[in-house]
Amino acid sequence: MTTTASGRAGTGGAADELAAAAPRGRLALALLVSAQFVVMLDTSVVNVALPSVQRDLALGPAGASWVVNAYLLAFGGLLLVGGRAADVVGRRRAFVLGSAVFLTGTLAAAAASTAGLLVAARAVQGVGAALLSPAAMSLLLVMFPGVSRARAMSAWGAASTLGGASGVLLGGALTGALGWPWVFLVTVPVSASALLLAPRVLDAGAGVGGRRFDVLGAATVTGAVVALVHTALAVPEHGWLSWRTATGAGAAALLLAVFAAVERAAADPLVPPDLVASWRLRAGTVLAVLGGAARASTFVLVALYLQQALLLAPGAAGLAMVPTSLTGFVVSVLVLPRVLRLIGPERTMVLGLVVLAGGQVWIAVAPSPAAYGSDVLPGLLLVATGVALSFTPTTMVIAHAVPAGRAGVASGLASAATQVGASLGVAAFAAVAAASAGDEAAVATADGFAAAFVAAALTATATALVGCAVVVAGRSPRVP
Repeated sequence: MTTTASGRAGTGGAADELAAAAPRGRLALALLVSAQFVVMLDTSVVNVALPSVQRDLALGPAGASWVVNAYLLAFGGLLLVGGRAADVVGRRRAFVLGSAVFLTGTLAAAAASTAGLLVAARAVQGVGAALLSPAAMSLLLVMFPGVSRARAMSAWGAASTLGGASGVLLGGALTGALGWPWVFLVTVPVSASALLLAPRVLDAGAGVGGRRFDVLGAATVTGAVVALVHTALAVPEHGWLSWRTATGAGAAALLLAVFAAVERAAADPLVPPDLVASWRLRAGTVLAVLGGAARASTFVLVALYLQQALLLAPGAAGLAMVPTSLTGFVVSVLVLPRVLRLIGPERTMVLGLVVLAGGQVWIAVAPSPAAYGSDVLPGLLLVATGVALSFTPTTMVIAHAVPAGRAGVASGLASAATQVGASLGVAAFAAVAAASAGDEAAVATADGFAAAFVAAALTATATALVGCAVVVAGRSPRVP
């Protein structure tokens, strides 16, 4: 019997449910979710510590940005490769290897005495995260089939949201009390526990084995994603029309074209041809890119809006985001599983995107000057709800399109597409906001933020329309 990554199987479902509910299954879920929490935590926990890092290691602005970007580039660039590696060598083995690499990078970052060592350690962390995250997600997809998947994926989404959101608060507290190395050391217990517990509680999953890894395909797609993300990260500083942006975009396009040619000729391509031919997988990838742009960019815009338009101090702006984090967590844990069971991932995703767009419009039409409690907070709560309802279901749409044996590449593809979309969205909408001041690097005005939130809402709405097309096409027997 063939079982897809969605967990829809004809027999054995009851036994799978009992296994997922057993103590071992609960411990496995906790282990996988905590790994994702740590991966997302490290995307933001270092941001607040940067001034202390700059002072101690004599970093300039460019060096400080690389402390952040080295992790993001390695993570985003290698996600697809990491997912494929999980399928080839085995998911548990990839999870353990990713945990070991991540832990090595973490310890090296905490002990770094020079800027070069710290940036290199952050890159090692990113490599470990790129292997760990898709391996963990693919294990979750395979170990929790059927109705148990809704709750497991909801916990995964909550961990992602909480990890990214709590990084700012945790980073500030640790840096002030213990020093910046502790923003890295705080994750060591989780990584060490993963190494110890994974062989005992995670399914072995032999992997496909016996195949040649598509090295050239991996190199070209990694280069393309790194070039694309790096270009997007540089847009706020250099602008859309600079030679740096044009060169980076051209390099990314060229590498993507080379990757496509390599994959057609490869004996065992990184992305198998039958997956490329799947209309559902293609649509899911588009949804991940557009949805990533609409979701991630909103939180960056809100952080800037609170400080530049409402003139809140950084500490006060951080506290103003706490209700958003709490709402996203509660919706992910308590509401999302029920909605998924009632209407399925595709419709849940569309619902979330519509709610997200509503929250973005609410903030866009706020008066100037705006009152946080009445003019901004309701929009933030809508945004948090929309993100929670759309993030995890988008991943599930992609997972449903592939067989269980390729859950790794599906997980890597979903994460990579979301990461690319997030980078592009942040660059695009931040540029829209700053354009109101007549300078790409200038402080944005209230009108500029309004235009950026409207642009983000239009992107969320367009993504919802693509999701509606997936829902309609999925009901049609004529879809290939």
